[in-house]
Amino acid sequence: MRGELKDWPESVWTCWNCWIAVPTGDQTGVMEILGLSPLRPITFAEAQEVIDADGHSELDDHEHLLRVFVTPEVDGWTLILGAWCDPYDNERREDVLQLCKALSTRYGAAQAYYYGAQGDGSAWLIAEHGIVVRRYAATGEPDDELLTLGDPLALEQARRLELGLPTGGDLRTASSEQIDEWKWVSFELAPEIAAAYGVSPLTLTHKTQVRGTGMLALTPYVADHKA
Repeated sequence: MRGELKDWPESVWTCWNCWIAVPTGDQTGVMEILGLSPLRPITFAEAQEVIDADGHSELDDHEHLLRVFVTPEVDGWTLILGAWCDPYDNERREDVLQLCKALSTRYGAAQAYYYGAQGDGSAWLIAEHGIVVRRYAATGEPDDELLTLGDPLALEQARRLELGLPTGGDLRTASSEQIDEWKWVSFELAPEIAAAYGVSPLTLTHKTQVRGTGMLALTPYVADHKA
């Protein structure tokens, strides 16, 4: 079933991509844990326009944090897209961490990603069974290192090995040239990690197995910041 909207999955790609990924088709349960309120059904094409418009809204008024797109089940996963899902943003990072821990407690795993498609870097957060096993940011900002939690993922280790870098978290023995190379690799790594460890919204196609209907939902910011 493709849902009442007869929707076909397609990639959702904007200048600043933020999403949470959960290995379940329980859209309702995921929304309950996240505190989301369903607004209306929405297609992937419509969601692309909404998320892109929200991402380009004024940051000071929090308009970009008020709505998210909750996908139908795609290849066994539910994805939540929008700036509210950002694991890197100063205002959102700790809340997203706690939400991913809660989701992973119920569904076994949960992930959150940031990817700036205009060369603005990457961030990823992987939680399993209520524990954050990895959080890492590569955006070029001074406080990137402060976000680091857990050991490098196997994919991170493989990329570091290709550059001749230590596969662990300590890069103090690396040369400045190697560190610069890692910087440029890690800036683009979030989409690759998302695809390797689950489902990425950036690579959805008409061949993606889908079940259910996508939903535009309101975040708790509507009550907390608009009242």
